Amino acid sequence: MAMTMHVDIVSAEESIYSGTAEFVVARASEGEVGILPRHVPMLVQLQPGEVQVRAQGGEEQFYYVSGGMMEVQPHVVTVLADTAVRAKDLDEAAAAEAKRRAEEALRDRTTEMDYARAQAELAEAAAQLRAIQKLRKRT
Repeated sequence: MAMTMHVDIVSAEESIYSGTAEFVVARASEGEVGILPRHVPMLVQLQPGEVQVRAQGGEEQFYYVSGGMMEVQPHVVTVLADTAVRAKDLDEAAAAEAKRRAEEALRDRTTEMDYARAQAELAEAAAQLRAIQKLRKRT
């Protein structure tokens, strides 16, 4: 029997996942990190992208987070994000449209604030599209 840990993925609106898992993979600011049970405690900033959870029993589940924080304790992993969505619930057309609008805003910027907001929106839309493409490859 594989060792497990408790994993919670929480957005500002709701809890997206709560259960036991064999491992977690997430995109941190320093690069992709893999977490196994009994991992050393740490706190990392997450980049927009995919969080992969292998639930107890081997079922892999994928989530999109808009960024946030991940706290790791030896037997508990908590992902806190402004936005967290099951990858299968992402809307590819909406993400592509958001990317197009952000690219247009970058070309037509009027202030530095507009530019920074457009860059953030572009990064989030691109991360959503990457998560959708990864999910397609796995199914």
